[in-house]
Amino acid sequence: MKENRRILLRGGSVAVDGQIFNSDILFSDGVICRIDSGIEPDSSTEIVDIPGCVVSYGLVDVHVHFREPGFSAKETIATGAAAAARGGYTLVCPMPNLRPAPDNEEHLEVQLDMIRKSGAPVSVLPFATITEERHGGRVVDMPALKSKVAGFSDDGSGVQDDALMEEAMRLAAREDCVISAHCEDMTQPPFGPESEYKQVERDVLLAERTGCRYHVCHVSTKESVEAVRRAKAAGARVSCETAPHYLTLTQADALDEGRFRMNPPLREEADRLALVRGIQDGTVEVIATDHAPHTAEEKSRGYSHSLMGIVGLETAFPVLYTRLVLPGIISLGKLFTLMSDNPRRIFGFGGRLAPGNPADLAVFELDTEYTIDSSTFLSKGRSTPFEGWPVRGRCVLTFKDGRVVYDGRNPGGCAEG
Repeated sequence: MKENRRILLRGGSVAVDGQIFNSDILFSDGVICRIDSGIEPDSSTEIVDIPGCVVSYGLVDVHVHFREPGFSAKETIATGAAAAARGGYTLVCPMPNLRPAPDNEEHLEVQLDMIRKSGAPVSVLPFATITEERHGGRVVDMPALKSKVAGFSDDGSGVQDDALMEEAMRLAAREDCVISAHCEDMTQPPFGPESEYKQVERDVLLAERTGCRYHVCHVSTKESVEAVRRAKAAGARVSCETAPHYLTLTQADALDEGRFRMNPPLREEADRLALVRGIQDGTVEVIATDHAPHTAEEKSRGYSHSLMGIVGLETAFPVLYTRLVLPGIISLGKLFTLMSDNPRRIFGFGGRLAPGNPADLAVFELDTEYTIDSSTFLSKGRSTPFEGWPVRGRCVLTFKDGRVVYDGRNPGGCAEG
């Protein structure tokens, strides 16, 4: 396929504003020109036939770990971005638990320079920290950093001091920045549900008081869902995300293997059902992967001794399509809203499947079943609880600014025109 030319995706369906309908898509020089049925190509148009496929605007993941700078044995920006493209993502936001942590302009520039030099096929927009070195001691200079980041997070650590978190929220509200919080109260039993929801309950009250745009990372408990629901009803500018593993697995599914260990941990069935209800009723507005690769050795020590974190960029859509959409728990349009439209709106990224927008597109083949095989991953990480799962919904093409950044077509998927 020629790069950045006039291309017609023909014979599939499209996902627009939560609705799925049959349509072709024409884009030229990286920009969407027309979305309509029966578009007639001219002699300069390259045709790609996509029967049985649905086209979404590029997926967005507001919670990934690409491990650079500092931990490139686990993942690099290049390998993480390649995995993102394979999963249908065109924009990803790495968390700041790095060395050095992006807590000032100099340290952030180290990461931004690595992103520029990585050749990443998708947009990579990092988070800066909330506090210096993520140590919870002093709030960073948000005005100096905000134009270069997705928001502010101390992910991997909860901000323990109430007054410091309120100070950060007041500054973020003044600067119209998003605080994306890892909620973990260290005064509570480690990794217990209280350690999460007690801090969520604190933070949503602070968000209501300060007017901060506040987003909760990787919600996993029923109490956290309810706290967010109450805060939304009270008018707070609060949102939250959950992850595919919390929607499809519980602690009862965990084996004594490192691929089941993450933070927060898998919870109980009541928590999983509360999360499902949350995405159904709009309380939980975003699904993010918390893609957190480690080396094979670091994940080979059994459940109790392996490092916490699993990979997810290459499995998220097929797992969710298979386990939530096909059984009728949510619609396909709703899934795309959770994985693309909502994170773009909440974080102010912009972009939608409409003429005049950049041709950032993901094409998914819905009918062919395949088996998740971590040996095929483009990520350096191989640790997934979904190993061996039969799924449908493979991403077969990803475009960034009209350029093919992933092509996974095969005889069982979309046919090339």
